[in-house]
Amino acid sequence: MVAAVTTVDSAAANANSARTSLATNFDTFLTLLTAQLKNQDPLSPMDSTDFTAQLTQMTGVQQQLLTNDLLTSLLAAQNGGGLANGSNYIGKEVTAVWAADKLTDGKASWSYELGADATDVSLSVLDSAGKVVWTGKGSELKTGSHDFTWDGKTTAGGQMSDGGVYTLKVSATNAAGTAISSQVLMTGTVDGVELYDNVPYLNVGNTIIPLSTVISLQKKAVAETPTDASTPATADA
Repeated sequence: MVAAVTTVDSAAANANSARTSLATNFDTFLTLLTAQLKNQDPLSPMDSTDFTAQLTQMTGVQQQLLTNDLLTSLLAAQNGGGLANGSNYIGKEVTAVWAADKLTDGKASWSYELGADATDVSLSVLDSAGKVVWTGKGSELKTGSHDFTWDGKTTAGGQMSDGGVYTLKVSATNAAGTAISSQVLMTGTVDGVELYDNVPYLNVGNTIIPLSTVISLQKKAVAETPTDASTPATADA
C-alpha cells in the first residue's frame, strides 16, 4: 500500500524531537547565563542592555517549548479521532483512487477512468508479488469511468485461487499513439472502519481502502418498493 500522507505518529515524533532539542538548548542557556552573572566583574557589571536581550531570548525559547507541547497535544487528539472520522463513512458509497482488490468467488472488480477518448486501452492484473498474471484490452475507450471485472483466470488460462490480493494497472493511448491520463478506481459501500498504524482504513466490499484515497462520497441510494398495480385502491366511504 502506498502511503498518501505523513502519519500522525511521524508528525508527533518530529514535534517531540524538536522539543527535546529546544529543551537542551534552554538548559545550556541557563547554565551559561548563571556562570556569566557569577563571574562578572563587580567593578564593571554586565551591561543592562545585554542582560535584557538575553532574558528576551530565554523567554522566546520558553514560548517555543510551550508551542511544541501544544502541537503534540493537538496531534494526539487528531490521532484519537481517526476511528470517529472514519465511522461517518459507514453505509455510504465511496469512490477511491485505489487499485487493490481480493479475489472472491472467482472475481475481482475495479473501475478505470480515462481522461480523454482512447484508441487503445491495455489492462494488467498483478499478484501481491508484483507479477503480471493477466493482460488484456479494455473494451471501453471513451472518456470517463468504466467498470472492469476479472474472472481470476491467468493469460495462459489457469484459475487463480480465492483469497489473493490483486492490483489492476491501466495504460491508454490516443490515435497518435500519445499516452493519455488514466487511473484505477474502487467504488463500493463502506461496511466498517479500521486503524492500521494509526491510519484509518475503510472496509469496502472485499478490500480495505485508506481514507485518504477517497475522492467521492455519496449517500447510498435506497431502492423504492414497487407498487402492486393489481391491488385495488380503496376509497373513503
